[in-house]
Amino acid sequence: MADTHNLSYKEKEITPVNGWLMLFISIAAYFAAFFLIVGGSSIQAGSHSGALGVFMIIAGALYMAFGWILWLGLKTVRPNEALVLTLFGKYYGTIKKEGFYRVNPFCAAINPARRNQTAVVTTDGAATDITATAAETSSRPTISLKAQVFDNNKQKINDAQGNPIEVGIVVTWQVIDTAKAVFNVDNYVQFVQIQADSALRDVVRRYPYDEFEQQQVSLRGDSEEVSEMIEKELQDRVELAGIRILDARITHLAYAPEIAAAMLQRQQAEAIIEARQKIVDGAVGMVEMALKKLSENDVCMLDDERKAQMVSNLLVVLCGNKDAQPVVNSGSIY
Repeated sequence: MADTHNLSYKEKEITPVNGWLMLFISIAAYFAAFFLIVGGSSIQAGSHSGALGVFMIIAGALYMAFGWILWLGLKTVRPNEALVLTLFGKYYGTIKKEGFYRVNPFCAAINPARRNQTAVVTTDGAATDITATAAETSSRPTISLKAQVFDNNKQKINDAQGNPIEVGIVVTWQVIDTAKAVFNVDNYVQFVQIQADSALRDVVRRYPYDEFEQQQVSLRGDSEEVSEMIEKELQDRVELAGIRILDARITHLAYAPEIAAAMLQRQQAEAIIEARQKIVDGAVGMVEMALKKLSENDVCMLDDERKAQMVSNLLVVLCGNKDAQPVVNSGSIY
């Protein structure tokens, strides 16, 4: 990432004048302007020299005509919100404390998330509003400092072995530097969502879906570790926008429909092989135990050929899929 962008703007918190006091003064000034006009008219009507009266009328009329401009500087900030202000195109400051304030009337509140929302098409063909998760933020000029949640739905990505899989994550994020969020990126809400999708793809492509070798990190078997890597990768990407990633969790993980059936057969085959391996290990142990018991208790003495035949018969019985059908030999075993 370009570290120079992090130094472009630094948040400057300001505490302006109380808005209620200035509102009261502005209303009182309107009454004073009205009385100036009335008083000036009386002075001008009852005096040969109406200079004072004309001055009072002009002063009162000017305030009545342009005094409303001061009301443009009245701003309201709700809890866990911030107001980013610019003055004639330059960054003026940020109000982060809730309350009713009066600022320079020529200051403008900036919130890039208020722009027209853009619809994108998801993998299933449905149009989705990528700023829907920040609808509350985009409807007001203030910047939300609350924890916000973004669900990127399901994305089709190839894993480390090239298998197409579907992955979905939920990202919890928060604005911590309003100046960076407003001025370093075009739209900080869309920026987080796009970077979340990019970080997810980069991390998923590094690992296989399932673990086929010992000590190998997989998406299915090590979801916590993979989620932490996604969170770290995403945090590095959104640092320049003044965003803090609080959490990033995988909510959906599955093979893509086109290979799901084949992969299910592969998993079933592996499960059968592992089960057979355990059965064989157990059967060999039971045969060893049987031969040892026969030898220790002197039940019968078997030569090598008969021992091999006995081992073969026991393994067939113990490892077979179906119940064995014994054949009784009524004659000599030789």
